[in-house]
Amino acid sequence: MVVKKKTAKVEAVVLDEENLHKLIASLSVDGGENGVRQVAQTLQSCLELTEPVQQIQLVKKAGSQLEALNEEQSDGALLQACLHTLALVYTSLQAKNPLRRAIASALGSVPGWLQERTVACLSACLSDCLSNPTSAQYPHIVDTIAACADGFPLGERCINKLLPEVLQFLHKGLSEYLHQNSGLVGRHIAQAQLMHHCLTAVKMSMLVIQRSQETISAALQAAQDHCRLEDTLSSLLSCYIHILTDEEFIQAVQSTAGMAVVLLIRSVMGSGDEIAIVVCSLLCSSAQGLDSAPQWLKQRCEGLCTSSRPPGVSLYVCHGALAMLSWKSTLPGPQWEKLLLLVPKTLLDLDVSIKESSTAMVVARVLTLWSGAALDCLQEEKQPYPPSLQQSLSGGSDLQRHLLEHIYSHWEHPLDGVRHQTRSLFRNLLLLHQHTNMSTSNPTEDPYITELTQSLLRLEWHMRGKYGSLSCLVELYGAGYLLEIQPQLPSCLLGLMGDQSLAPYASDLLERLFVSHKAQLAAKASAAGKTATEDWMECWHQTWVTPLLQVLCRARLDQTTYILDYFLPKLLRCSPSSLAHMVQALQDTQPCSAGPSGSRGALGALMTCLRAARAQGVAPSSEEGLWGGLVPFSLLQRALVHKHDQVRMDALGLVCESHRSTEVLTSQEMDLIRHFLLPNLNSQSPGVRQQTVSLMKKLLCRVKDSSQLLQKRRSQEQRDGDQHTLHLYKEFLRWLCVRLLEVLLPGASFSKCLMSLHLLGLLGQLFTFSTEPDGFALGEVVTFTHAQNVLYCVASNFLEVKQLASTLLRQLPPSAVGLQVPERMRCVLQAALELSTSTKPFDSVTAAHLLNLLLHQPDLIQALLHCAQEQGIDFQPPSSPPQASEALTLELNTLAVIQFLLRCLQSEVSRAESSLLQAAASCPLYGRAHCITAVLQHLHTESLSHTGQWRCLVSEMIAMCYRMSDVVSPVVQSSSPEGLIPMDTDSDTSAGLQKILQEIQPRDTNDFFNNARELDTHDGDDHTQTQTTHTPSLDTGGEGYRVTAQMVLVCCWRSMKEVAMLLGQLCQSLPLHYTNDDTQTHAGLITEEQVEGVGLYFRQQLLQSRHRGAFELAYVGFVRLTDMLCRSGSQALQQLPARWLSEVLEEVKSSNPSSKLCATRRSAGIPFYIQALLSSEPKSSSCSLLKMTMRELIALAMPSADRNTDSSTVPQVHALNILRALYRDTRLGENIIPFVSDGLQAAVLGFTSPVWAVRNSSTLLFSTLITRIFGVKKGKDEHSKKNRMTGREFFTRFPALYPFLLNQLEEAAATVESDSGHVKLHPSLFLLLLVLSRLYPSPMDGSSSPLGLAPFMPFIIRCGHSAVYRTREMAARAIVPFVLVTQVPSTVHSLLQELPPEPGPKIQHNHIHGTLLQVLFLLRSYQTDSHRPLPAGNGIGKALRQRMWLASRQNCCVVTRGAFLDVLVCLCELRISLLEDSEVSELRREALSVLMSSDLVTSHTSSATLGPGSTQYLLSLARLALSASVQIPELWGGPQLTTQLLQCLLQCPQYEVRELTLEGVLRTLQEEEGEGKRRPQLLDETTLSNLTSLALHETHPQCLAKVLQVLCVLSSSSELLWRDGTHILSKDEVLVHVLALAHNSVHSVELHCAALTLASQLVVQLVNSHPKGAYPVSCLSQWGALVCSCCSEEQPVEVKLMAAKVLVSCTDTLLSSSDLPLGECGTS
Repeated sequence: MVVKKKTAKVEAVVLDEENLHKLIASLSVDGGENGVRQVAQTLQSCLELTEPVQQIQLVKKAGSQLEALNEEQSDGALLQACLHTLALVYTSLQAKNPLRRAIASALGSVPGWLQERTVACLSACLSDCLSNPTSAQYPHIVDTIAACADGFPLGERCINKLLPEVLQFLHKGLSEYLHQNSGLVGRHIAQAQLMHHCLTAVKMSMLVIQRSQETISAALQAAQDHCRLEDTLSSLLSCYIHILTDEEFIQAVQSTAGMAVVLLIRSVMGSGDEIAIVVCSLLCSSAQGLDSAPQWLKQRCEGLCTSSRPPGVSLYVCHGALAMLSWKSTLPGPQWEKLLLLVPKTLLDLDVSIKESSTAMVVARVLTLWSGAALDCLQEEKQPYPPSLQQSLSGGSDLQRHLLEHIYSHWEHPLDGVRHQTRSLFRNLLLLHQHTNMSTSNPTEDPYITELTQSLLRLEWHMRGKYGSLSCLVELYGAGYLLEIQPQLPSCLLGLMGDQSLAPYASDLLERLFVSHKAQLAAKASAAGKTATEDWMECWHQTWVTPLLQVLCRARLDQTTYILDYFLPKLLRCSPSSLAHMVQALQDTQPCSAGPSGSRGALGALMTCLRAARAQGVAPSSEEGLWGGLVPFSLLQRALVHKHDQVRMDALGLVCESHRSTEVLTSQEMDLIRHFLLPNLNSQSPGVRQQTVSLMKKLLCRVKDSSQLLQKRRSQEQRDGDQHTLHLYKEFLRWLCVRLLEVLLPGASFSKCLMSLHLLGLLGQLFTFSTEPDGFALGEVVTFTHAQNVLYCVASNFLEVKQLASTLLRQLPPSAVGLQVPERMRCVLQAALELSTSTKPFDSVTAAHLLNLLLHQPDLIQALLHCAQEQGIDFQPPSSPPQASEALTLELNTLAVIQFLLRCLQSEVSRAESSLLQAAASCPLYGRAHCITAVLQHLHTESLSHTGQWRCLVSEMIAMCYRMSDVVSPVVQSSSPEGLIPMDTDSDTSAGLQKILQEIQPRDTNDFFNNARELDTHDGDDHTQTQTTHTPSLDTGGEGYRVTAQMVLVCCWRSMKEVAMLLGQLCQSLPLHYTNDDTQTHAGLITEEQVEGVGLYFRQQLLQSRHRGAFELAYVGFVRLTDMLCRSGSQALQQLPARWLSEVLEEVKSSNPSSKLCATRRSAGIPFYIQALLSSEPKSSSCSLLKMTMRELIALAMPSADRNTDSSTVPQVHALNILRALYRDTRLGENIIPFVSDGLQAAVLGFTSPVWAVRNSSTLLFSTLITRIFGVKKGKDEHSKKNRMTGREFFTRFPALYPFLLNQLEEAAATVESDSGHVKLHPSLFLLLLVLSRLYPSPMDGSSSPLGLAPFMPFIIRCGHSAVYRTREMAARAIVPFVLVTQVPSTVHSLLQELPPEPGPKIQHNHIHGTLLQVLFLLRSYQTDSHRPLPAGNGIGKALRQRMWLASRQNCCVVTRGAFLDVLVCLCELRISLLEDSEVSELRREALSVLMSSDLVTSHTSSATLGPGSTQYLLSLARLALSASVQIPELWGGPQLTTQLLQCLLQCPQYEVRELTLEGVLRTLQEEEGEGKRRPQLLDETTLSNLTSLALHETHPQCLAKVLQVLCVLSSSSELLWRDGTHILSKDEVLVHVLALAHNSVHSVELHCAALTLASQLVVQLVNSHPKGAYPVSCLSQWGALVCSCCSEEQPVEVKLMAAKVLVSCTDTLLSSSDLPLGECGTS
């Protein structure tokens, strides 16, 4: 997309009248040939003009005339007047005005002899500006100084000449800004403007000092004693220091002030060792090194060296030192080396203490800046750098280790900027290592690089920082280095492309790898003297293209979506010639082959590759056949109607996308679109619909752009062909338009309507439905019926269809729509007005769309008058002039519609005031209000002509909103609005509520809340006589309404919603009428008093409403209001949010059970109210309101000794609920992160409260914070590492939680000992363990324990002794992150040593179980993270064998037996174990002995006799038995053992064991089937007999489904012999049984699908085995009925998909067979 450059605004010269006359008078001369007089005349003409462009031209002319002057022509006074005029105009113009640049050019072009006089004139004018400015003039003068210094040599000379005055002025300006800042609290716009002015002034002062360094140095050296310049510089330094230490200033200003401090010190002290000493002192906050500085400088700098200074000062001084000091080439002295090494130490110390994410961003940026400075220091090759510096900067040094720890802690940071800077820092550290170790160029010979690479590759792939770090290694050492270490890296990365969150990172790394690999292969071939590219390109294709094609053909579609988006285009850009290789490879694998189930197959892969190539411009153009004949036409047609959505989309993308938007569409491509469109309009997938519309838009844009190109071409030889193409375009677009309009029949499905309306909208947007013959004249094919069908779509129940249809109606030809016909317009208007009073909420939306459609009709006011006369409404619309413009017609129509709706609403509100029940039943109020809001949204309120009428109307609307709210608020503000149960004691609300209840509820019963009540109307009520349209009549004699409490409630809360939306719309869209201090009145339609009144209304509704729908939607309107307050020009309104916030916080603090604030319903609307006020604060500001609010709320949320009663804990409950809402608010972004630690502490401590309300609110807050810290759950696995964080990263981001969690854990662990047998559960123990279990160890942690995690371990181990099972499990999960990978073997061994070696009387099984769980989780973590076996001599195997009694019957506790077995399974179940082969063999032997003597094999003891935990114990035995019998039987004991164990497992009484066994068998069968192996040996005749017998007698549905699935897999390869004990069943008997199962299993989808599949396989086998004509008729009939029932519409999707699959598999045998077995059974 081409973005037009923003042009500067040209403004004319604006001078006060007196100055203007003086200048013109001084230039007034009579004719003459003198050059000076010509200049004067030109300038005089310039001043007399008011057109800025002409003024620029005259100034340029004057510049040329000045340049042509010679010294002899000079006329002293007149020339001086000319120069003075130019200088005065120059200093009066605003910044970035082109006229100012023209004057600078004119002044700069004066001849050399005139330059001094020019400088004197400009200096005089600038000096006048600097002398006595007002505060309002400061920004303009600063801009003038900046303009003088910006490429204007004469201006720079002026600044040098006036240096003391300029610096003095800048000091005055900064001092004024510092003073003003203290008085702008709450006025965010003014504060932001002040920050901008302050930043500009600081930058300008820096620029002046930088450009005038020689002048400053000379002046300071010349002055022996005190001089004026010293005072000015001292004052400026004082301002900089004030900015640095005042946290109210935004970071951009503070960071610039830090640079200014260092620059000023450098300007005064030079570049020797002394400045390094001073800056070191500032960084260390020590005044000892300041002695070398001048006395005045020392005194000022001492203000920065106080212990109480904010931590950000060090950060900004570091930034200043790196940016303002020169680090290139050799360092000037040893103090500079000290400073260079002190900067990262200071920054890393800050890194632990900072909380704000924005500050973390600055730290990351400054660290990267430091690494760049360090690299600059090492660039000098002539002189060696000091050995100490070399040692400190090389890899493996303490500094590099600490910096790497910073990188590992921040490469997962939520801010993109931090992650990007972290990657840059990592790259620079590698470069530093290279520069300090020049002798080692080969990375394989560098132990530091080798170990770093191995550590990175061992990391989990979900860590995003890993990708950037590996990219840096590829950039510096080449792809060959990584491919040599891990050859499967391309396949591994392609496998990650299915995850949307990882795909961009994986694709970037892949791009780096294949580009680097290609360059390396080419360089190697060139070095070897090979010129042909075929050999090395084949190697490159084998490495990168072959794995890609395998993934595209065989992986599931959802795993390959992002390959097309991220990876394939990059690969084709790198190697366009690879397309031919891809097409050839895919065509060799038969493009029609389907591939595995759920994959796109070769055809889909071919479409994907071609689409990417086409979009990149790699594929040939279609103008000479379809893409150069790469693909047959029939193949494309098949792809466009493929069964997989993504294949269809790729094929459509291949047709629609093009590298050139002007590429002509061929007739074949149009035929393909015709082939695709109609079958795909009814797609049920939103993603497919969205892609289809997007691709069709690209196609239509191609048609538009290429048709414009064809029409421009005039050459005769191409004219006939171009005309033919345009004719084809016209036919195609008309066909498309007609087909889409024909789809929109009444009753058409949602997806068809949506797709058709989207595409028709594109046609209207790109080509218009005009009837003119010049274009394609699409309007000619639109008929009245078509337009009527589109109008019907406006009444759809789907909001998106309504919106699209309404937009399309405005694009269709007016003659087809017919709204200009008065009768038709009146019908539509009448329908809209009736719908606006409907009790169905979506009818009011339809009414709003219809009214917006009518607003552009000139005769609408007459139709409204007609309706008003019919309904007897007093309506006087505005008069419309005869020839009104479109804008005026729209304004008058809008005014008339709102007036009419308002009159209707007034009468309906009056009726509701007398009977809310009748209003809810016959004319709910919300429809009219919704229509008013919708009509207002389409009005341009900034350019209204009838402002007087609008002001009156606005006042009426606001008053009507308040009346509506008064009517319905008693319901939504009651304590139980859903049931209207009067529990309020407040007299104001209860009086109105009682009135309603008397009307709608009988006095003697509560039947109203269960049954509808019939309300008879009174004969004398005139209002009810008119309501006959939407209310059902209950008898012939009078009207009646069937009304429920829900109808009343819906009426009330929807009315509150529409009131909120209307008030919010009025405040947001209408111009404000206000007067500020300058007494200038800004005319508008809504006054400050009205806006404040609306704000107070929202306050009342949000703080007192109980109904969630009411206060949530009031919040939407209030957000609009707060946004408007922040941006308004009124000072009074800007300060309202701060005032309201302070008031509500005071009210929360003092709240009690008698307060009107709602303490239940999660504090109802109070959090919404505070959210809206805080979110209006600009993110770029200092966020003072947010900080103040969070401090007060956290103080309230923290428990205290005096808050133990219900009455005193109400503020605490409010605070916890409000904090929860603020932490969830995404608009607060990273600004809320600094308060996460405090919030988590409040949530954990809240669990210790004796008050239930506090504990409940703490639970909700804790849950929100877990999501805020660890992210939204990204999968079903609760403990997935995608929602976890390394211990280093967690405690680095939230350092305050380290001591808190440690203290709380110590306190909780002291209560868990279960020696007494009593359960002691600390309230917050579970929360602590939950947080700690979300952490995990990082393989990058090295040998040191980051942030001292070791102190947590003893307490977590002690928690494992708890009597509560869940606590022991959580402790086991929580211990994992606190044990480094290298320490896992020793920790596991020490835990095993704590277990008793033999049975004893005082054994604590809780202790044993907790210890075994910790061992189990540590081993699993090690298995996942280390990818290598345990080190030799770890003693784990021996310790386990010594305690094997724990798995045997000697152990009376089945829970600990099961836990010990789980440990054995972890070590023995894998083919490659963590232990050595000899150790694991011995362990397997003993485990097998335990297994064969266990309850699973020797007897079928019921779980009841084994006691609690028996099922888990038997499942642990089953997992061990499965490993021995199914997974790796050859390593356990052979086939005879397999048969015995499988028989025991399949005959186990516990269904959980049978289900686990069947899942294991099924998984093994599917894996071996996928690998093309024959039936495994484990399934001998005995096992098959057990399986068939189980299928006949199993009663548990899940087990039965699994065994049927196993038999399906087995039956697909060969026929089975079905046995039931010794009895062999025939195929007919088996089929009858399976069909009966399918018939009786409709309650279980899984079982139903399995029975259907197996029955279908049996039917095929039965038909194949019977002779022709001897088919089992009854069985086939039942099967056919079963398949038909599975295809019915009400069946679940899974069942219908399985039926489709079955039909496909049975086609050859049953449907297309010449014997027609089903046909015969159908005739019987």
